[in-house]
Amino acid sequence: MKKVAVIGSGTMGNGIAHCFAQRGFEVSLIDISQEALQKAIITIEKNLERMVKKELINEAQKKSTLINIKTYTSLKEGVKDVELVVEAASENLDIKLKIFKELDEFTSPQTILASNTSSISITKIASVTGRAHKVIGMHFMNPVPLMKLVEVINGFTTSKETTEAVLTVSEKLDKIAVCANDYPGFVANRILMPMINEAIQTLHEGVAGVKEIDTIMKLGMAHPMGPLQLADFIGLDICLSILKVLHEGFGNPKYAACPLLVNMVQAGKLGAKTKEGFYIYNTESKNLEVSPQFLK
Repeated sequence: MKKVAVIGSGTMGNGIAHCFAQRGFEVSLIDISQEALQKAIITIEKNLERMVKKELINEAQKKSTLINIKTYTSLKEGVKDVELVVEAASENLDIKLKIFKELDEFTSPQTILASNTSSISITKIASVTGRAHKVIGMHFMNPVPLMKLVEVINGFTTSKETTEAVLTVSEKLDKIAVCANDYPGFVANRILMPMINEAIQTLHEGVAGVKEIDTIMKLGMAHPMGPLQLADFIGLDICLSILKVLHEGFGNPKYAACPLLVNMVQAGKLGAKTKEGFYIYNTESKNLEVSPQFLK
């Protein structure tokens, strides 16, 4: 397997494209926005430059990685002759179903269709294709170039051959692939999101402040990042979306999103990507500052 397409050039998409290209795969990076594609290439180049400075790769490897990536705004053109597609578009069911319907039409019947979804059912996504046995989840972790895990999710009819092919590809990316079955949230987010939601509820009830909650979890539980900072890093809108999938999928009130999380998303305070969530993200300051609304 040498030719791969990545759909979506945002944080996850450009990170996935970076990893494949660095390992010698020919990568088609696809997005409806030319501007987004240009931004993605700039991001990849900056990340590669950091790796050169840290002597993790050399200048020649940086150049070959960039050469391995071609950008497309046409899905049909971008997926032509590829052996694997990794969809990393918005965490929205309707968008994903539309993409996979088109992928089923535009790609070879032998092409494996993977989704980087963090919570949406692989079986549901596969149902709009004529090749459910070749549809699988490849849930990469952010930041993709640094994080080792790929959570591989088998849909109800994903074939053993498809799973084995994806495990082999993951190994070539120098990742550790771990399999899970297709239930809401899979493993990573089924466990992580209730913890983040409980941290937000703890803040909402006034039990402790933002820094206090994060410090307790970092020092007491050996977490590298507190749950509120992690929520900011993931994106509060993504956290809310995943909790909705868990709540709807299991019908259990323990997965209901905290009202504070709902309000923050509605107010557009989504975390690092909007420069404000539980913390303020100011590039001029080296210290992480708590958002003023939580200092009252």
